[in-house]
Amino acid sequence: MHISIIIPAHNEEQYLADCLTSMVEQSQPPDELLIIDDNSTDNTYTIASDFASKHLWIRVFKRQGESNGHIPGKKVVDTFNYGLKHVLDYDLLGKFDADIVLPKNYFEQMRNHFQGNWKLGLCSGLLFIKKNDKWLYENIANKDHVRGPIKLYHKACFNKIGGLRPATGWDTVDTLLAKYHDFEVLTDENLKVKHLRPTGHGYTTKNHRAKGKALFKMRYGIVLAKLTALKMAWQARSARLYLQTMFGYLEAFFRNSPRFVTKPEGKFIRNYRWKGILKKIA
Repeated sequence: MHISIIIPAHNEEQYLADCLTSMVEQSQPPDELLIIDDNSTDNTYTIASDFASKHLWIRVFKRQGESNGHIPGKKVVDTFNYGLKHVLDYDLLGKFDADIVLPKNYFEQMRNHFQGNWKLGLCSGLLFIKKNDKWLYENIANKDHVRGPIKLYHKACFNKIGGLRPATGWDTVDTLLAKYHDFEVLTDENLKVKHLRPTGHGYTTKNHRAKGKALFKMRYGIVLAKLTALKMAWQARSARLYLQTMFGYLEAFFRNSPRFVTKPEGKFIRNYRWKGILKKIA
C-alpha cells in the first residue's frame, strides 16, 4: 500500500531533525514524504531540504504569503491541503506533526493493519510525553482516539468524509465522520510515539474559545457541549478553560456559524457521544 505523509511545519527547527530521522529509519519508510514549510522564520526549510537532498522520496515546499496569522486548526489544515495538491499518489494518507518521533516499525505495522482489515479507515499509535525522564502516555484523550499529530487515513475513508475541516476540531470530526460512514478506527497501543512538545503548549484564550466554536459546529447541543467543556477543564485543572470554551460555543450559536456536519451526521455524533457517556456512568 502506497503511503504518502504530509508534515505541515512552522518554525520547527528544534524538533524537525529528530522527526525526520525517525522517518528515514523506518523498517518500511513511507513512499512519499512532503514537508510543507509554512512561512517559517527559522531553519525549518534548511533542515528539511537537507533530508530531501539525501532521500528522493522526501520533498519540501515553501508556503509563503498565504498565512494570515495563527488561526487555531485552520492554519495547519490549510497547510496540509496545500501539500495535498502536490501528492503524487496514495492508498494511505498521513497528516503528521513535526514534533514527533516514531518507533522504527510504525509504517510497517500501519500497512499490516490496513491490509488486514478492509473496513479500517483511520489508524495510529499512541502519543507519549516525557515527564521526569520517563515517557508517559499523554492523557488528554481516550486511548481509542486517533490523535491529530499521527493520523493515517485510507483513501476511501478520506474521500468519504470530505477531507479535513479547516478549523479547530478537525481531528475529532474526522474520526466521528469515519464512524458515521461505517469505517472502523484503530489505535495500536504497542506503537508508542514520542511527542516532543506536549499538546497545549502555547495555547491561548483564542484556542479555547475555538474549541467551543467547534463543539457548536459539530452539532453537539448545549448540554453535551457543557459536559465536554467540563471534562476538558477538569483535565487541564482550569475553571477558566470551561468559561472560555462555553463563550466560544455561545458566540458561534448567536452568530449562527456554519456547521461542520449535516443534520444526520450531527444526530449520529450526539448519539455516539451520549452512548459513550452513559457507558462510563453505568
